[in-house]
Amino acid sequence: MKSRFVLAPAAARDLVAIWRYIRKQSSPQMADQVESVIRQKFVFLARNPGAGHRRKNLTSENVKFFAVYSYLIVYRPELKPVQIVAILHGRRDVESILKRRRK
Repeated sequence: MKSRFVLAPAAARDLVAIWRYIRKQSSPQMADQVESVIRQKFVFLARNPGAGHRRKNLTSENVKFFAVYSYLIVYRPELKPVQIVAILHGRRDVESILKRRRK
């Protein structure tokens, strides 16, 4: 069974920013490892679109949240293929970021 997902442009930018940050703070190898694990979770979510949880306190959008390391993968489980909307560090103001991206 082929697992399908699509990265929204903002999510793709998030992933690049995460990689660059970790490379700067640690090493390219660590950045590669974190990116690899996050990408593995994309495949998992494509196979298991019910995983994760809704966060009505953060957004009224029809999205789910799935944690990996200190990051939240925000995705639309009802779309085929599953759409990855954002990958955000949990300490960021996730609610504000998602609101800005809706505009």
